[in-house]
Order: sequence, then C-alpha cells, then structure tokens
Amino acid sequence: MEDYLVQGMAFNNEVRFFAAYSSKIVEDARKIHDTTPVCTAALGRTLTAGAMMGAMLKNDSDLLTIRFNGDGPAKSVTVTADSKSNVKGIISNPHVELPVRESDNHMDVGRAIGHGTLSVIRDTGLKDPYVGQTQIVSGEIAEDLTYYFANSEQIPTVIGLGVLVEKDWSVKHAGGFIIQLLPFASEETISAIEDALSKFKSVTDYLNDGEIPEVIMERLLKDIVIEDKRPIQYKCNCDRKRVTKALISLGHKELQSMIVDGEPVNLHCDFCGKDYEFSIDELKLIDENI
Repeated sequence: MEDYLVQGMAFNNEVRFFAAYSSKIVEDARKIHDTTPVCTAALGRTLTAGAMMGAMLKNDSDLLTIRFNGDGPAKSVTVTADSKSNVKGIISNPHVELPVRESDNHMDVGRAIGHGTLSVIRDTGLKDPYVGQTQIVSGEIAEDLTYYFANSEQIPTVIGLGVLVEKDWSVKHAGGFIIQLLPFASEETISAIEDALSKFKSVTDYLNDGEIPEVIMERLLKDIVIEDKRPIQYKCNCDRKRVTKALISLGHKELQSMIVDGEPVNLHCDFCGKDYEFSIDELKLIDENI
C-alpha cells in the first residue's frame, strides 16, 4: 500500500480528523539515517505526525517544524513538513539501542527521548515565525503532541501514532491519526469518542490486521466525511542552488579562507544524506558574485 493521508470531518462537523499510512516514509528515513528500531519508532512517529500537521497549513509556502529536545540518549528529533505533507527529519543519535518495555513489550521511545522541550514552529512568511513550546511529558511523541495542542493551541486533541519494525529492522507498518474537537462539540460526541478510545488497541495492531486509515477512523468516529486524500512522501528540498546560497551567506571572508586552503569543499545534507562538492574554481566564482 502506498503512503497517503486522509482528512475530513465527523460527528456532523463537530470533529475534524487526519489519518495517515506512512510506512514508506519511515522506511526511507530508516535507510537514510541507519536508525535502530527504537530510533526508527521515535523518528517515524514524528514524521507521521508532521505529515498530518503539514496538512493543517493554509498556504503553499508555509512550513512546519516539530522539534523534540530531550535529555535521553537519542537527544533530539527534528521533522519539517510543508503544506503538501512532504516531510523530512533527523535524529541526533540514530544508533540508540534499548530493551523493550517489560510492561507491554513495546519499544521504549520515551526513554530514548527523555525529558526536555517540544517546540512547534510555523513559518508562514511573516517576519517572525510562530513558535509554540511545551515540556516533554512522556517522550512517546503522541502524548507529547496531544499535550502541546491542549496547552499551546488550546485545541482538545487525541493523537495515535505507531511504527511496527520487523526482525531485520525494516519497517513493516507505520501510521497514525489526529482527532480534534471543534469548540461546539457536544458532551455526547466527547463521550462517544472517549468510549471508542477505551476499546481501541493500537494503530499498528489495526494496520497489521490489514485495516486502512479510513477504516481505523470509523472505529473511533461517526458520520465520517472525507474531504481530502493525498499522497505523502519523504522529500528533501535541498539542491545545488540552495547549497550555493548557503555558501554565499557565509560571506567573502569565509569563502576566501576556503579558497586559500586549496581543497574542494564538501557540504552534506543531514536530512537526505546527499553531498555537494564545490571545486576551488567554483568557490572563486561564487565569491566574485557576492
């Protein structure tokens, strides 16, 4: 099944929702960053959330960044999404290995992330981007983003995220959902969702049973109306032109220092793993055109 996202309304427009299947996105990230299973889960859950939150952006040029800065061994996770739900991400230490939790036999993402701050940055083209920040309450990603929406944006939200990893460390399934109550949601609607959630297993359990995001949403919501369905992908927007602009931003003095060193300069993109090499002649040309 290809990666995709659906969004829509439910309970007679009292609730909006987003649901995604993101296995290829997470597997692409795993291959790029050579992540261990617990890091695949941490980065994969954040990428899935990023794709859905990207769909909330209003303008084509808007960008969203989710950043977990924790004191756990994984240190930090950063994901960027655009309004088309293209995502990319990095994890500071991709090689953390931790035993599964004894309580439920699940990967201990919370321990990998630890405690610290969660930042959500929306760049809408204004002089200063919007920055919302909350504490990391569990490190389990979904719980932290739920807390963020409730406390930073005052939107009652339920988030479910999951990544299922095979024995060879490849990604078998990944996906998630975001459910948000609108201000006029009735107590009956809230009670119905709470009751459905009490019976809900996990995102990966249902994906492993062959259910698609729309069907999973039908388990939790009523009167579903799908308003949009879109493909989602891991996509880095780096290219040689952008990297050249980065070199220009260094200024004349720094470029001259590189030229005097006499060695080609290699710039590496942490998001996608691409390398861009610039010869001395290219550096001189860039410097001449500043």
